[in-house]
Amino acid sequence: MNRRLILLLLAALALAVPLSLLAGRVWINPFVPHTQNAALILMQLRLPRAVLALVLGAGLGAAGAAMQGFLRNPLADPGLFGIAPGAALGAVLSFWTGYAATPWVLPLFALAGAGGAMGLLALIAGREGGIALFTLSGLMLSSLTGALMSLAISLSPTPFAMSEIVTWLMGAVADRSWREVWIAAPFTLAGIGVLIAAGRSLDALALGEAAARSLGVDPRQLQALMIFGIGLTVGASVAVAGIISFVGLMVPHMVRPLTDRRPSSLIVPSALAGALLLLAADCLCRVMPLRGGELRLGIALALLGAPFFLRLLLRMRRGLI
Repeated sequence: MNRRLILLLLAALALAVPLSLLAGRVWINPFVPHTQNAALILMQLRLPRAVLALVLGAGLGAAGAAMQGFLRNPLADPGLFGIAPGAALGAVLSFWTGYAATPWVLPLFALAGAGGAMGLLALIAGREGGIALFTLSGLMLSSLTGALMSLAISLSPTPFAMSEIVTWLMGAVADRSWREVWIAAPFTLAGIGVLIAAGRSLDALALGEAAARSLGVDPRQLQALMIFGIGLTVGASVAVAGIISFVGLMVPHMVRPLTDRRPSSLIVPSALAGALLLLAADCLCRVMPLRGGELRLGIALALLGAPFFLRLLLRMRRGLI
């Protein structure tokens, strides 16, 4: 079943990618060979944007599946660890100091923020800290970094800096180039690899912490893998595209009924489904007729994710999850 699902998702991606290259404010007709500036639009604008959406969606989907398996909570989201807010705080500081205008500085600040959040999370949770302490540590970091971001916005040196910060935090892959792809892809792929390596330990953890220990799972090692894997995937996403939420929450629930429900069987399908979801959402943002520009990707996914989250809560209340 898992192999069929992966093949189905790969086929859907093979169909979605070329369609995404044709869609936009200016639709490209593949049957008209001499469309004005078609090659430039495809290679310099739409192709890097599509590839970036695929990379980030895969990372967020895999991170969501791994996190739900680690916390044994179907409502868990990668942003819960505080790593995404930490990366966002780093990016906000690059705008606040004015260094964001320098090439490569904004993603470096964001990755440094994600790394700092990862280190603090490991330090606060401790070596012997259980999942509950780990979760509470992540929530505390999220609250702290959120407060610091609000402070930085309120103390913005210029209205232009404030506008840039708020716009960037909305999340988008628009106006991104191959530079952002080369920044995000290595970190994201490495993070997905780490999460896949942790899959068997997550399967054992599904039986309970005591059972996992008896099966030879080292909680400290698993915790380190989760921090490192989710830090790489989520940090890379925030570094190049801002905050894109709900992908890691929605995608595992979409593919879980089609798998054997083991965490290790869910990571790769969630990565592929996350890539497909983010690519489709970005296409919708491109083609929606809006005044003054296009809908931000982060806003679009929040509009989709909030009702989805409410539906999960109602199902949980009825005992269906």
